[in-house]
Amino acid sequence: MRGRESNVFVFVLTLSALVAFAGNSVLCRLALGARAIDAYSFTAVRLGSGALALLLLKIWRQPLHVQTNGSWRGALFLVLYALPFSLAYVRLDAGTGALLLFATVQLMMIGSGLRSGERLRLFEWLGFVGALGGVVYLVFPGLTAPNPIGAALMIVAGVGWGSYSIVGKTAGDPGSVTAENFKRAALLVVPPALFSWPWLSLSVRGVMLASASGVLASAVGYTAWYAALKYLPVTRAALVQLSVPVLAAIGGVIFLGEPIVIRLIWATAIILGSVVLAIVRPKQFN
Repeated sequence: MRGRESNVFVFVLTLSALVAFAGNSVLCRLALGARAIDAYSFTAVRLGSGALALLLLKIWRQPLHVQTNGSWRGALFLVLYALPFSLAYVRLDAGTGALLLFATVQLMMIGSGLRSGERLRLFEWLGFVGALGGVVYLVFPGLTAPNPIGAALMIVAGVGWGSYSIVGKTAGDPGSVTAENFKRAALLVVPPALFSWPWLSLSVRGVMLASASGVLASAVGYTAWYAALKYLPVTRAALVQLSVPVLAAIGGVIFLGEPIVIRLIWATAIILGSVVLAIVRPKQFN
């Protein structure tokens, strides 16, 4: 695959992953906001259902081929993201949580890219600053002094997701790696879930939302993300993720009945325009 076909392939993979990331935020808010399930159970069901779906897919693809990929390090980073993410959204509003999460991810991934020798060009810096400004503009009305525990948890989640993405840059087959990481992560989340047994709260709706988050938004989305990372510089992978908050906000309008406001329209234009500016930059600035 080369040329235009390769670019289209990477675009589809990246867009699918970003939509899945936004879907996780919407599903998490649907489940935890309505107290349909507790954060520990949501995370356990999310990772467990994702692991099961990926295992079945792996068996279907390679019924006679045993291949061990993934790592305990990748699984640990996955849990380090998923569990604090759920726990934080019990204490934070969506705007504050999104800003803390993605600011942390950007700092981690761009710092990693710079350390490895990647360099942002002028238009990439302008696009990054513009997109980050658009995220701040989008969530600013909801920003208050955040709950310190919730803020700390979301920053930890950002560190976990940034680390998981960085590890994925050099991982093996995306499907196998994601399946093994989810399997290990599902095991790692069992002890905290058992420890929180007295506070567990389950409902059919909550389990269904967590399962949708695990199978569709996580298992499928993270596989697509690991596949896209093979073709994206770390700095660009960090930049495109700044479109996730606006996609999540659009999802909130569609699935949560949140109102369409002029701020969302302007933020969408600023963020997506800035991402395009950074990616499709004039050749004389290369």
